[in-house]
Amino acid sequence: MADQVTLHDQEKRDKEKVDEALAVVDPTIDVGQEEPPPVPADVEEHLQEYVPDGGREAWTVVLGSSLALFASAGMINAYGTFQSYYETTLLPSSSSSSISLIGSLQVFLLYFVGTFAGRIFDAYGTSVMIPLGSLISVFALMMVSLAQHDQAYQVFLSHGVLFGFGIALLFNPSVAVLGHWFRRRRALAIGLTTGGSASGGVIFPIILEQLIPAVGFPWAVRIIAFIILGCLTVSCLTIRTRLPLSGHISWRTAIDFGGWKDPRYAFATIGAFLLFYAFFIPYFYIQIYADFRHMPPGIANYLLAILNAMNVPSRILPGIVADRYGTLNVFVPAATICSILILGLWLPSRSSGSIIAFAALYGLVSGAFVSLLPTYIATISPREVYGARLGSVYMVVAVATLVGTPTGGALLKEVDQKHFNGLIIFSGVLTLAGTIILAGAGFVGSKRLRRLFTRRASSETEKSISEPTQPEQGV
Repeated sequence: MADQVTLHDQEKRDKEKVDEALAVVDPTIDVGQEEPPPVPADVEEHLQEYVPDGGREAWTVVLGSSLALFASAGMINAYGTFQSYYETTLLPSSSSSSISLIGSLQVFLLYFVGTFAGRIFDAYGTSVMIPLGSLISVFALMMVSLAQHDQAYQVFLSHGVLFGFGIALLFNPSVAVLGHWFRRRRALAIGLTTGGSASGGVIFPIILEQLIPAVGFPWAVRIIAFIILGCLTVSCLTIRTRLPLSGHISWRTAIDFGGWKDPRYAFATIGAFLLFYAFFIPYFYIQIYADFRHMPPGIANYLLAILNAMNVPSRILPGIVADRYGTLNVFVPAATICSILILGLWLPSRSSGSIIAFAALYGLVSGAFVSLLPTYIATISPREVYGARLGSVYMVVAVATLVGTPTGGALLKEVDQKHFNGLIIFSGVLTLAGTIILAGAGFVGSKRLRRLFTRRASSETEKSISEPTQPEQGV
């Protein structure tokens, strides 16, 4: 009998604790009801799911992801050096637009294959894609080192198609896996990771500029491949998932179009298309422009390294600020400044000093594009479909990057100031348009701004209705 009373008291106390918890979750719930309304699924998940947001394992994953992006996206950021060498030495018979297509194809595959890599990551994690992408990337560079003079198809297949496919298997999982380990500090983690790609864009051009005259282009590329092999070996050992995986793939959901129902997602995707259409144009053509303006070779050859060196803090610092003030509150000002730099500094630049200033300042600000886009998509997407939705955004970005730099090459039919002006204006206008649309995502996502706009519109309507109609004057 005493045991039954004790059990009854324990059940009563447990019920009181549940009632108190429900009152904390939603004070409007009547705890006196026999069957209180269920707690919303998103609130229950938020309360129950634990995210480390730091610790040795989490930061080890950041290290591995940073090295993966150093070896993959870092090589894309260094393509301007390859572009210059291909135009002058290896592929002199090919046009600037055709050679830039090789680099833009890498970016296209990185983002387009990321559409499906995101779904594979949601199902199986990183255990297959990271090792496979590492193997393909290293093998592709070895094939680039064997490319023969004026055989553009060899470079296109090895450096464009094969290498682009390999780094695509590395990029998306290396960024998406951070969502398993970070929530509150996610922007910082992504910023540190994408900073690895900027570091690669600094180091690889310097290595190539130093090694090509010393050992020749083939061995310079092979040495780069061995460096990448070492970095990706560490990535294979350190990148791991934490949350349960679905274990199966539904290709019908590889692209999550559900995000387009959210106007914030739609505005952000369209804005990203315009921004990334123009994003890589300075990376591909700044060194060619410096040579045209007769900048000393000792400086011109390191412009891309300067641009990417300034990219490192712009991948990390915006993430820290975004964690505190909001992603779009950092993203939109950064895009605005890039528009001003392109149209206000690069366009009138004629001296070495102004060209160097543009490269440094554009690199300092533009890096926010890469780190803050996935961060913003993460903030407006459910965790279980984040990989697919990020992949869907990257598919749109892929099209922009595929046609962006070749369009620039088509505008640069002749290397003279007139055609360079057309290229620069084209890049600046697209960046400005993308900035405006991206700001629209912030407007539709801000309840305060929407209320303010609605209140003003309502007051103006009421004012117009309340104003007495002036009687018509007789003749």
